[in-house]
Amino acid sequence: MFSKNLRYYRLKKSMTKRELAEQLNITPMAISNYESGKRKPDMEILKQMANVLGVRVSDFLAVRNENLIFRHGEFRKNSNLSVTQQEYIRESVEEYFNRFMTIVEILGGDVLPDAPVTNVLELSDDCENNAQLLRKHLNLAVDGPIHNLIEMLENKGILIYTCDVENDKFSGMNGFINERPYIVINKNMSPERNRSTIVHELSHLMFRWPDNLEDNKIEEIATAISGAFLFPKNDAIRELGIRRTKISKDMLLVAEEYGISMFLLVKRAELLGIISSNLANKFYVLASSAGWRKNEPSRIENERPTLFEQLVYRAINEEEISIQKGAELLKIPYNEVVSHCCFSEG
Repeated sequence: MFSKNLRYYRLKKSMTKRELAEQLNITPMAISNYESGKRKPDMEILKQMANVLGVRVSDFLAVRNENLIFRHGEFRKNSNLSVTQQEYIRESVEEYFNRFMTIVEILGGDVLPDAPVTNVLELSDDCENNAQLLRKHLNLAVDGPIHNLIEMLENKGILIYTCDVENDKFSGMNGFINERPYIVINKNMSPERNRSTIVHELSHLMFRWPDNLEDNKIEEIATAISGAFLFPKNDAIRELGIRRTKISKDMLLVAEEYGISMFLLVKRAELLGIISSNLANKFYVLASSAGWRKNEPSRIENERPTLFEQLVYRAINEEEISIQKGAELLKIPYNEVVSHCCFSEG
């Protein structure tokens, strides 16, 4: 669908309608008409658009699945994202999952497992219990580290998309595609922060939130559930001990094992009474002065969604699609697809 593709590539380029119109020597109203589907540009304008936005003409003509129904969640109230950035993230989600669902339809819908039922968990006043409830809902053990959180959720039918957003004000969002839940995270965040964000968004998806609960309180509770989910109380006491009088480097190994930041580990230790608030505050001051509040060094491998790629390579090897089609869906060079899906003979 040309109109949706134009809007996506314009937002990806961080251009307003007026800025694009000026580059093309046409009116902003013309751009609005193109993006609303009221008018279509002639081939000359189309070529100019492609040149300005750094894409191919064929990219504008990529087919969109009109049977997909997107229901996007709200951005966090304190995200401070501009309207344009919010629009880009939504359009990016739709563009990506249009390609994703194309291969799902080719292979058959049963290639995706049924996702857990959403908005059904009863919220209590105890975040430790809420975290255990969430783990049980996902058929996970109530304690212990969770390795490769993204892979685990994809295997449970929850779709994950890493969006390339050069803005640390955006960490995540959730929503639905034809009632299947998805979670979006920021590709440019650390793996530890993305893991925390994913569980935060999971909490939004899986719990039934009271209508009278204020937004900032919801965010506070979801954050607390995320911490307790990733580093459960029993694990914290077993790994750190009942009481600590100092924060030492062996705690870095625990943070690595559980895929969490030291900030989160210390916060959990403080909340559980393992360390004093005074000791925690001393750590926060020292860590902040070292730049850790925004850029704490990552200690774990990056986790990323792989299901889409797996399905595309499967379709190629089963001759359901061509290598060229696979390259178009994955948006990577033809030779790269060949190197990933074909064994050399001999």
